[in-house]
Amino acid sequence: MNLKKILVVGVGDDGINGLSKKVAERVHAAEILYGGERQLCFFPDFQGEKREIKTPLRDTLAEIERDATRCSVVVLASGDPLFFGIGSTLVRKWGRDAIEVIPHMSSISLAFARAGESWQNAEVVSLHGKSIQGLAQRLHGVAVIALLTDDENTPSAIAMYLKRFKMTEYEAFVGERLGSPEERTGWYSLDQLLDTEFSPLNVVILKCRHDAKVPVFTLGMDDGVFAQRKPDRGLITKREVRVLSLSDLALKPGGVLWDIGACTGSISIEAIRSTPGLQVFAVEKNEDDLENLRANQIKFRADFVALHARAPEGLDDFPDPDSVFIGGSGGELKEVIAISARRLREGGRVVVSAATIENLYEAQQTLVDLGFFVSVTLVQTARSKPILNLTRFEGMNPVYLVTAWRAQSEGEKTNVS
Repeated sequence: MNLKKILVVGVGDDGINGLSKKVAERVHAAEILYGGERQLCFFPDFQGEKREIKTPLRDTLAEIERDATRCSVVVLASGDPLFFGIGSTLVRKWGRDAIEVIPHMSSISLAFARAGESWQNAEVVSLHGKSIQGLAQRLHGVAVIALLTDDENTPSAIAMYLKRFKMTEYEAFVGERLGSPEERTGWYSLDQLLDTEFSPLNVVILKCRHDAKVPVFTLGMDDGVFAQRKPDRGLITKREVRVLSLSDLALKPGGVLWDIGACTGSISIEAIRSTPGLQVFAVEKNEDDLENLRANQIKFRADFVALHARAPEGLDDFPDPDSVFIGGSGGELKEVIAISARRLREGGRVVVSAATIENLYEAQQTLVDLGFFVSVTLVQTARSKPILNLTRFEGMNPVYLVTAWRAQSEGEKTNVS
C-alpha cells in the first residue's frame, strides 16, 4: 500500500503560536488533520477535515492508513511526538520513511528548564494511563526522576505513595500547563503536595535532597533485617539459600517471577532489588507471615503483588512467569509444579526449595515427568557462633534446591548457571 508521507507535528500548550510560520502553513495545507481534542482546538481556522484520535488506537490507525493513500495527512501530538507520543507508534507501524516528525519542546524539557535543573542523568517514567505499582523500587536510589502524570496518578497521589514507602528524601517540582499563559510552577515538600490541587496537565520532578540518608540494600541481606515470625530460627528463606536460589532462577530484567509460599517475602524483595524492572507476584497462605511480608515491602521499598491465598489459588490471575520459586506449597506441591510448568514462558526456570526428602523426591519426579531437565543442589552450611571467648560453628538445616528448565539445545542440558 502506497502512503503519502504523514507529517507528525508536536504542539505545546501555546498552540499554533508556538509553531514557526512554515510549520503552521504545512499544517493548514493538509487535507485531513488528526489530533486529540485539545490539539485540534488550537487550529480553529483549518479548512480541511478534522478527525479526533480515539481509543482503541488501532481504529484510528486504520483510518489514517486509509486516508494517507489518497490525501495529505497531518497528525498533531503533544510536545515531542517521539517522547512517549504517537510518533513512535506511527514509525513502528509504517516505517521511518513514511513519517516526518517535527517536534515541539517536550513537557519534560520545559519542566527542567523552569526548575533550573539539568536532566541528562535524570530518569523519566510515564505514569500516564499506567499503574503506580512498582514505582518504589524504580525510584529508590535515583537522584532525579521526572514523572508524567494523569488524572489518577496526580502529584498528591504520588506524594501519598512516597510517604507510604517512607521515601521522604525527595522534594518535588510541579510544572502545570507548561508553555501556556496559565503556566504555574513551584517546588513543594511531600506534605505540601498532599494539600495542593494541580491542573490535570502537569509534570512532576522528584529530586533527592543532598542531606537525605537513603538506605542501601545489598544482595544477600542478613536474615535478621527482615520482619518475620520467630518460633525457632525464623521462618524465612535463609540468606545462603536465598542467594543460590536467585542465581538458579536466572531472573530476566522486565520479566515475571512467581513467589509461591512467599512467607516474609525475602526472595521477592531480593529479586526485585537485584533485577531491574522485574514484576513479582507472590502467594502466601499464612496471614501472620503475609503481614510481615507487607512490612518488609515498606522497609525495602519493594512494591509487588502479594495475595493471601493457598496456592494454587490465585495463580490464574497472574501473568505467565519467566521464573517460579516454590518455597512452600501447603501440601499441593505436585499441582503447583504442574500449573507452573504449563504456564512457564520459553526459557524459564522453576526452583523448588525442599526441606524434606519427601518433598525433594516429589519435586524432582514431577518435574522430570513433565519433561524438564533437573539439577538438585544440597545446601548445607554452618555459621560461626561465639562460645565464651571462643568460636564454634552451628550447622543450619539442610535444604535441597531443585532447579528445572527445558533445554533449547543439547549444550543446555547441564547448564544450570
